[in-house]
Amino acid sequence: MIRREIEYFFAALRFFTRIPAPGWVGHSVEQLDHAARWFPAVGGIVGAIGAMVTLAAAWLWPPSIAVLLGMAATLIVTGAFHEDGLTDTLDGLGGGWTREQALTIMKDSRIGSFGAIGIVVVLLIKFAALFELLAGEGAVPAAPTFALALIGGHALSRFAATTLIYALDYAREAGKAKPLATRLSKGELAFAALCGLLPCLCLPWPQVAVALALVAGVTWLMARWFVRRLGGYTGDCLGATQQLAEIAFYLGLTCACG
Repeated sequence: MIRREIEYFFAALRFFTRIPAPGWVGHSVEQLDHAARWFPAVGGIVGAIGAMVTLAAAWLWPPSIAVLLGMAATLIVTGAFHEDGLTDTLDGLGGGWTREQALTIMKDSRIGSFGAIGIVVVLLIKFAALFELLAGEGAVPAAPTFALALIGGHALSRFAATTLIYALDYAREAGKAKPLATRLSKGELAFAALCGLLPCLCLPWPQVAVALALVAGVTWLMARWFVRRLGGYTGDCLGATQQLAEIAFYLGLTCACG
């Protein structure tokens, strides 16, 4: 039982990041079928790496440079996996008039206008929000709380993407997310929720409440959009949802409502 869960965790780590897994883990369809429950936990690891790089860099450089280095670290660790999904989704749904056109465009490795503009805007908003969390006069103080905010943003946004696997149908016959497309059980979804929500418990509640509401709203809107345009989700849709939910979380934390 424990060994299987460890294998599922490393399968998720290997699938969603470029962090190598031990050789004894092996590869199997069963591992990928159950890997999605660990998606938020892997996000927490990515967020922790980004936080460590950012806070370490802040000792040597101004906050703006430290934030950029932390963002670069997360991009390297994930291989820009989710950012690529965002650009493909924006290109496909922005440029395709029909479901078939959209799915075809999303498979094209070239980046189009919608994707290029979208990823620039998303990264700029993410940078601005993280800068405010680290050094600005936002509602959340810096230092250890910044680390929790980054871990929470990465973990919760990946839980948001995981809910699509639970609630929607997979829109393709085959694709990079097809091995993960097995519907999660309620227990698996609850475990993913625990991993995604746990870092939020140590953050200021007024801002966390706003952040959770924004993440839920973004996830719901994305799900409706995908169902209406594609009849379900693809791997690119999961990446797009993760990116926008992560931004929504940071925007909630920087909200001056508290």
